[in-house]
Amino acid sequence: MPEETAPAAIAAPQPGPVSTWLSSQGFEHEQLEPDHLGIEVIGVEAPFLPVIAAALKASGFDYLQCQGGYDEGPGGRLVSFYHLVKLGSLADQATASQHLPADLKPEEVRLKVFLPRDGALTIPSLYGLFRGADWQERETFDMFGIGFEGHPHPKRLLMPEDWKGFPLRKDYVQPDFYEMQDAY
Repeated sequence: MPEETAPAAIAAPQPGPVSTWLSSQGFEHEQLEPDHLGIEVIGVEAPFLPVIAAALKASGFDYLQCQGGYDEGPGGRLVSFYHLVKLGSLADQATASQHLPADLKPEEVRLKVFLPRDGALTIPSLYGLFRGADWQERETFDMFGIGFEGHPHPKRLLMPEDWKGFPLRKDYVQPDFYEMQDAY
């Protein structure tokens, strides 16, 4: 009679160096699976985003490479993500070796804030920490409807001010037409 094997347990992702450091500093967060390139991904609650981002910036993650959003699908969550890079480590490595090795990669981390579609879709802006968040947060608001509290210019960026809805949500219904009022 063949032996029965128990179903394989789903292993939690192993904490990466940034997650380990955040835990040692007392910052609560969720360790998520690394992305397809192996970059560490960390889930953060919206109220703690500015504190964790400030701590990461103080530890050397001084460049906001990208901020954006995405929709997990109808009925799913909306996500705001921040891709941070530690550029100082590249400069230190280049100085130490007098040239840039071909395999040199900067330290990177991605923060994600998950928002329930039917809940409050507002998170604190990181504009005060990273000026590059300005237009990126505005685009995320414009396309997904995620608001950024404390942003100095909280208005649409790509769509007309009177546009109804958020075009990159997966449950968005496109209007039949949009009348240009100043077309003539």
